[in-house]
Amino acid sequence: MESHESPRPLETNGRGAARADGGAQRRDVLKAGVAGAAVAGFPAILRAADIGKSIKVGLVGCGGRGTGAASQALRADDYSVLTAVADVDPGRIEKALASLNRVMKDRAAEKVKVEDSKKYLGLDAYQKVIDSGVDVVLLATPPGFRPMHYKYAVQAGKHLFVEKPVAVDAPGVRSVLEQSLIAQQKGINVIAGFCWRYSNYIVETFDQVLKHGAIGDVVAYYANYYTSPVKPMPPASARPAGMSDVQWQIANWYNFVHLCGDGLVEQAVHSIDKVSWAMKDQPPVSCVAVGGRQIPAEGGNIFDHMEINYLYPNEVRAFVGQRQIPGCYNENADYIMGTKGVCTIGRGTSPKITGQTQWTFEGKKNDMYQHEHDVLFAAIRQGKALNDGKRMADSTLLAIMGRMAAYTGQTITWEMAMNSTQQLFPDHLDWNGTFEPTPMPLPGKTKFV
Repeated sequence: MESHESPRPLETNGRGAARADGGAQRRDVLKAGVAGAAVAGFPAILRAADIGKSIKVGLVGCGGRGTGAASQALRADDYSVLTAVADVDPGRIEKALASLNRVMKDRAAEKVKVEDSKKYLGLDAYQKVIDSGVDVVLLATPPGFRPMHYKYAVQAGKHLFVEKPVAVDAPGVRSVLEQSLIAQQKGINVIAGFCWRYSNYIVETFDQVLKHGAIGDVVAYYANYYTSPVKPMPPASARPAGMSDVQWQIANWYNFVHLCGDGLVEQAVHSIDKVSWAMKDQPPVSCVAVGGRQIPAEGGNIFDHMEINYLYPNEVRAFVGQRQIPGCYNENADYIMGTKGVCTIGRGTSPKITGQTQWTFEGKKNDMYQHEHDVLFAAIRQGKALNDGKRMADSTLLAIMGRMAAYTGQTITWEMAMNSTQQLFPDHLDWNGTFEPTPMPLPGKTKFV
């Protein structure tokens, strides 16, 4: 990955945080723009005359998910405009902007306004986007960077879309929790990329389970996320001459636990978030797990399968199976078992409940990815402050807790997970430097920290 500028070492201690007053002033301007205007709903939120107040959007991380988030942000409000982007790869920036211009079609000129001077490159590029005068920041880099980026944006007073997961280790989760409280105090909107919480048909399904008692008391939950590898690790021979360790690891970030958190944390965290939802977002008592690496991946240090057994109060159990191995049976489904019936989500059909109550979702399904941004931009226009901070941190920690149990082979309690001192993501990364990842875990030998 070549860069037009030499990135400075990565700082994660929060020094040089952007000013909070500028963000607050611009939020006041945005709210003033809706004073007296008719709110007609979203995505086309405002159609009154006094709407010259654009919402400037900055994108940090121009990969596929970041590009998708930017597209949804630009659709969420008639006057949202992308003005700044950040990545370590100039080619990825240009690819993202080209894609957005295609998607926006005849509105591209007014929606995608990223000047060359605001195409920021390097490991410190996130700071430049946040300091560039944007109102909303979309965080979509590999999750190891998330706590640092989140902190800088909150300190700068920016509204946020934060892709899941929000950290790869417990110190990162604690940082996110701390910054989420600050965001709440500042009236900053924080919407998390746990998209199922914004799916109308999943919301209605969980309402049946939790509000209407359609399956009685929840006694067990089984979720699976069985897929092929998301980003397979290439052989060492594919590494270009002169590419540093850090560059190679970021290019193949999904295969390193300090960058992705492992498959359970990066991908199956969606299933774990639904488990937490079913348990009314209360933490478990403990968990045990099995896992390992069945198919070698030269240089990487993540498992390709895990099975987690969570114990909740009153002997309620939740089981999450995760696998990323080619050529195997694939399924992404949820089975919620209660005293009066079973709720099934997935398996190629609409959610359904069987037992004493017979129910199937029959309405029109919304675009949950778009709805996340619709909600965010509507809240900004209406002067509201929504905050997914604690929930997104807790669901992330629930996944990290399961990974800890699989890596060590030990029982891990919620308190152990929350108080863990193991810091996987380093305080400093030098773009041209070396970084030694932790060795492949060996259950029974790898120690809990």
